[in-house]
Amino acid sequence: MRWIAGIVASLLILAGVGVVIGYFWLKDSLPQISGETKVAGISAPVEIVRDANGIPHIYGKSEADGWYGLGYAHAQDRLWQMDFNRRIGAGRLSEILGEKGLNTDKFLRTLSVYHYAEQNYANESPETRAILQAYAAGVNAFIADPNGPLPVEFQVMGVTPRPWKPADSLVWSKMMAWDLGANWSSEILRLRMLKEGGLSQQQISELFPPYPGDAPVALPDLASLYKGVDLPLKQFAAVSRDLVPEPGNGSNNWVVSGARTASGKPLLANDPHLGLAAPPVWYFAHVETPEVQVMGATLPGIPGVVLGRNKRIAWGFTNTGPDVQDMFIEKIEGDKYLTPTGLAEFETREETIHVKDAEDVNLTVRISRHGPIISDVMGAAAKAVGDGHAMAFSWTALRGDNTTASAIIASNKAQSWSEYVSALRFFDVPQQNMVSADVDGNIGYYAPGRVPVRHPDNKVRGFMPVPGWDAKYDWQGYIPFDELPHIYNPSRNYVATANHKVVDKDYPHFITGEWAAPYRARRIESLLTGRDKHSIGSFREIQSDIKSLYATDLLPRLLKVAPANDDAAQAVKLLSAWDGTMDRLKPEPLIYNSWMRELSVLIYADELGDLFKSYQDLRSVFISNVLTGGQDHWCDNVKTGVKETCDEQISGALVKALADTRVRSDNDKMETWVWGEMHFAHSDHNPFTHVGSLAGIFDISIPNGGDGFTVNVAKHKISDDENPYRQFHGPSLRAIYDLSNLDNSRWIHSTGQSGNVFSPFYSNLTETWRNVEDMPMTMERAAIEAGAVGTLTLRPGK
Repeated sequence: MRWIAGIVASLLILAGVGVVIGYFWLKDSLPQISGETKVAGISAPVEIVRDANGIPHIYGKSEADGWYGLGYAHAQDRLWQMDFNRRIGAGRLSEILGEKGLNTDKFLRTLSVYHYAEQNYANESPETRAILQAYAAGVNAFIADPNGPLPVEFQVMGVTPRPWKPADSLVWSKMMAWDLGANWSSEILRLRMLKEGGLSQQQISELFPPYPGDAPVALPDLASLYKGVDLPLKQFAAVSRDLVPEPGNGSNNWVVSGARTASGKPLLANDPHLGLAAPPVWYFAHVETPEVQVMGATLPGIPGVVLGRNKRIAWGFTNTGPDVQDMFIEKIEGDKYLTPTGLAEFETREETIHVKDAEDVNLTVRISRHGPIISDVMGAAAKAVGDGHAMAFSWTALRGDNTTASAIIASNKAQSWSEYVSALRFFDVPQQNMVSADVDGNIGYYAPGRVPVRHPDNKVRGFMPVPGWDAKYDWQGYIPFDELPHIYNPSRNYVATANHKVVDKDYPHFITGEWAAPYRARRIESLLTGRDKHSIGSFREIQSDIKSLYATDLLPRLLKVAPANDDAAQAVKLLSAWDGTMDRLKPEPLIYNSWMRELSVLIYADELGDLFKSYQDLRSVFISNVLTGGQDHWCDNVKTGVKETCDEQISGALVKALADTRVRSDNDKMETWVWGEMHFAHSDHNPFTHVGSLAGIFDISIPNGGDGFTVNVAKHKISDDENPYRQFHGPSLRAIYDLSNLDNSRWIHSTGQSGNVFSPFYSNLTETWRNVEDMPMTMERAAIEAGAVGTLTLRPGK
């Protein structure tokens, strides 16, 4: 989450902390993984068997005891991560970070995610509440153990964890949904381009083009739409920029029927793409009780397996990327706001924020019929909007009747496609592309989740903020579950999703105008259909693929331009023989990506001006349209007195790129450059990545191939001047499920199970992950115990 950067850096001046901690104290901070311990809150003994990679296999006599065991194991290995995450969602960072955390806390208190998490818990089914309670009891059993070592981060920060509450679990699920959708930030950016940057409506539409093959969206006259509306967008954006998720969160999944496999049974693959972190977002676990036998990826702090399998079905997600957030401009009159039927009063709620080493801060949260008024907490924007307008935020997660937790628990127990779909009816946020397969040979796809229905007269459809007093912009309910995209046993015998457009032109509902570009999807489909029969090995080959179709699409146009000097000629010669494979050991990916970075500056930095640096990205469809789709007017630098051509900019960008790369690599021999020297997968520790003396201990880096458009995705941030090719985002896990024998399934995640830097399981999976290798995903107890490193038995007794 981007907003933590900068908050901690000025607070943790801890250059000597690494020495003070001491190696042997850290060794003693490792949790107990063998023997017995007595705990309160279970009905019978619970066994936690940790296999050779530190993955817990939890055996309980009841479902409640099983989830209790998961809570205990989560706390043993990831308590700091859990505590920090719940503080984010609850708006409680100031309690440990002081005034530097205050703006973030104000925003999140106003956003009200914890408020709605508490409502969700109250409104959940008794069965789900019981599971959340049992899980929380397991976490609290570890916290309460006087002999249970707390992670080192608590010692360094001087923090004692509070008891875990069920709402703590639910708030983090909402923040994960936040990380998977940020349409609101795109709305603000486009409005800034119009009102602050002076871009025309056509220019904005070209910068945010429709999905390839789709017609441009017919927008209303935006200038007249915002006539008389004076919002302080620069101040608003200065705060909001640190609160938006990193760009590019996506994923791959695909499933094939037995007609396309060597075994005659389905195979399913999944690799969700998220920000890289140490420890990672996922925690692998296996829970087995008489009621549930499930194994897969869990989120520390939350009961249930999000991605995984039981003994009859397997499932995997990708982000649909729906537009489930809208910004509404409210017209203020006195202490009320205008609605289509007249003036209305705001709902209000008082919040008290405790600030370390400072006085408490009281906050009044205002909520309109559209949602919380987030402009109230945007720094200088608070005064500026007081003269007549405010910004309200609508999001499908801000509801008291969210039942996603019930959906996850029910899906873990599903024994067939029909039972799985029944579970998905409870899934609210975030909308996901879910593929599944069962041992009977069925495969299917569903995209559950609440997606708002827009009024037919609403032509803006999430492109920009809209007037809150005009009824045509109000949501008209949600797309009915049975009308959400889905398919069962398709005739082509496979389904694949990669965040690309999943509906055809005849689909009756609007889901989003911001589908991911189709490069990964095209490559996956090509590899799936290029082989008659698939196996675990062929699926692994697809997951490891690092050929960029974006590069192969653009290279012919780039290479048409005559090189400007001998250096450029050498680069062109190398790229002319290159097939677009982003090999970490080769120079061509570095030359190409550096070229594209410089070219993006020359194409649209002049039009965006001060906005460019904040929102620079490889806008692939836009760049393609400029270079090959008739929008070459962007190549002209509007700040010069001459008209530049695309050929001139392509040539100049290559010269600049080679000069920059030579300086960065400190190497004059172009043929010896390697992509992995600058493109390394970097997993940040939260918060010690911001402390130089500790980052080298807690962060994890490894050279890697791929880029933002390869199946084995490896996105970098070209706006980062210091490390523009550092990979910050990629496959957070990979899994392959074999429905002919689910115990043959394979999995891996990006670093390791433990959050303790001195644990052997902190980073032991990193190289295996980078090499696209994996490990067994078996529920067979004999195989698990054969390589086990410890068995801890929790016994009732306190």
